[in-house]
Amino acid sequence: MLDPSAPTPAERFAAAARPLDGRARAAYRLAVLVPCFNEEAAIGKVVADFRAALPEAAIYVYDNNSSDRTVEVARGAGALVRRERHQGKGNVVRRMFADVEADVYVLVDGDATYDAASARGMIARLLDERLDMVVAARVEKEEQAYRPGHRTGNRLLTGFLTTVFKSGFTDILSGDRVFSRRFVKSFPALSRGFEIETELTVHALELELPVAEMPTPYYYARLRGSASKLSTWRDGLRILMTIVSLYRSERPLAFFSAIGLAFAVVSVVLAIPIVVTYLERGVVPRLPTAVLSTGLMLLASLSIVAGLVLDTVTRGRREAKLIAYLSQPSPGTGQ
Repeated sequence: MLDPSAPTPAERFAAAARPLDGRARAAYRLAVLVPCFNEEAAIGKVVADFRAALPEAAIYVYDNNSSDRTVEVARGAGALVRRERHQGKGNVVRRMFADVEADVYVLVDGDATYDAASARGMIARLLDERLDMVVAARVEKEEQAYRPGHRTGNRLLTGFLTTVFKSGFTDILSGDRVFSRRFVKSFPALSRGFEIETELTVHALELELPVAEMPTPYYYARLRGSASKLSTWRDGLRILMTIVSLYRSERPLAFFSAIGLAFAVVSVVLAIPIVVTYLERGVVPRLPTAVLSTGLMLLASLSIVAGLVLDTVTRGRREAKLIAYLSQPSPGTGQ
C-alpha cells in the first residue's frame, strides 16, 4: 500500500536541487544535451542559463564541425564538450543518446532561443506523471524569435502529422524536450538532419508512450552573430518526406493499400468501356488499353500483398523496440 506521506517524484527532484544535500542530489542523474554548429555567440549563454536553472545537471555540448570558437566558449562556460564528425543534427542526437548515461535527459538547441528556467517544470512533470517525453510548445514573446516561414511550415507539418498519425502535439519541431532514460535508450535515431524532431515524435506515437506538451516562452531574438541553420524550404521538404517515409515504414498496410486502391480504380475506369464493348459486340477493340488495365490491377494486388507482408515485419520491429523500452526503469521510480 502506498504511503500518502511519501514524497512524490517531483518533490524528490526538487530536493535533489538543494546544494547541501548530496544524497538527494544523487536521486536522479540529469543530463542537458546541446547539439551545436557554429554557435559561438550563443552557446556561452545557453550553458550559463542551464547551469543556473539545473545546477545538479551535467551539461554536454556536442560540436558538429563548427568553424568558429564554439568549442572554446562552451568549455570555458563549464560544459563537457564532445565532437560528432558526421554532419547533421540527427547524427549528433544519435551520438549523444548512445554516449550519455543519465536518468533524465534535456535536449535543447544551442542558439539561446529557449527558456532554460522552464526545464525544471518540464522535468518535474515528467517525473510526477511518469512520462517518457515532455515537449516545450513554443509561445512567441518576440516577433524576431520565430520567422514567419518557419511558423507557417511548422503549422502545416504539425497538421499533416496530426492527420497521418493521430497526434495531439501542436509543435512537432520544437528543439526543447525532456526524455526519460527508457525513451532515449529505445530510440533508434535513423534521421541525419533537422527531421530528427519528427522522428522523436513518431517514435512516441507508434509505441503509444506517455507524453505531454508544456507551453514555454520563446521570446529571445537571436544573439548577434548567431544565425538559424534551418532552411524553410529545403528542410521543410526533408521533414515532409520524413513524415511520408515514417508513415510508409510504420503503417505499411495503410500506405500500400492506398496505392493499390488508386491503381485498382484507374484499372477499373479503363476497363469499363472495353467490357461494355465486348458484351455488346463480342470484340476487344482497344487491346493495348486492356493490357494496361490488367497490368494496373496486377500492380494493385501486388501493392496490397506487399503491405500485408511489411505490416508483419513492422509489428516485429515494434515489438523489438518495446522490449528495449521496457528493459529500462520507469521514470519517477528513483532507480
